[in-house]
Amino acid sequence: MKIRANGLDIEVEDTAEINPQDTEVYTRPAVLLIMGLGMQLIAWPPQLVDELVDAGFRVIRMDNRDIGLSQHFDHLGKPNILMAGIRYKLGLRVRAPYMLEDMAKDALGVLDALGVTSAHIVGVSMGGMVAQRVAIAAPQRVLSLTSIMSSSGAKALKQAHHDVTRVLLRRPASTALEAVVDHYVTLYKTIGSPGFPTPEFELRSRITRAVQRSYHPAGTQRQMVAIVADTTRAAQLSNITCPTLVLHGKSDPLVPFEHGEDVAQRIRGARLVGIDGMGHDLPPEPVSQILDALIPHLQATKP
Repeated sequence: MKIRANGLDIEVEDTAEINPQDTEVYTRPAVLLIMGLGMQLIAWPPQLVDELVDAGFRVIRMDNRDIGLSQHFDHLGKPNILMAGIRYKLGLRVRAPYMLEDMAKDALGVLDALGVTSAHIVGVSMGGMVAQRVAIAAPQRVLSLTSIMSSSGAKALKQAHHDVTRVLLRRPASTALEAVVDHYVTLYKTIGSPGFPTPEFELRSRITRAVQRSYHPAGTQRQMVAIVADTTRAAQLSNITCPTLVLHGKSDPLVPFEHGEDVAQRIRGARLVGIDGMGHDLPPEPVSQILDALIPHLQATKP
């Protein structure tokens, strides 16, 4: 469903809307799930959503701005990714079409629109960065924080191998469906979990569904620059006081495990759980391990 949040049209899936006649579902503790760079709300594994619901939570997913069925920002133009990277390395200010702080305001706007005063905030990759920004900006709204395969953005951290970065920055051979799907199959194989490889037919099916729902690479580029431009978050993580869980794959080739360790060190009292064989994706076995840590973490904090 489309809602108005932070002045934008944001696409949301809310498990409370499945059976709106059951008013009890609206009183459940809410969990807001925030996806990563260029990823849509349908990228959350059904296993994760279903088990959270079974554990007694109201689960809210959203398409981030500029992606999926949420409002796009094409009027802001395509950013120069190369120049943004150079300015970042030189310590110069990166000019972004919008910031991660703006995306955090979108998330809070979603909660406002749904009448949710406080929620557990769970983010993956870039979504983890946005979740961190939510916890920094509005601590009174955050019951708990969970940062999955994400980063503080600290400059000194180990970066992805250049082979991985090259695949990430590559573009499809054309805009034809098959070419786009082929491109993303290669990308997700490169960054996926070496210990839990996803069968290609399953990967291809999932990607095809996502591309047919929405394909908006310019939005991904603008989100990428927003990540690069967010240079102050690492120093501000010490201000987070809510219960925090950090989950990270020990074999992540895109955002190395060191990034998860760094986030956990910067947030007072944060708990770090490393998952052997997990890369930068969410296959079933690691999702089960994530849920084993996540559900008790959420249950320990009451609204």
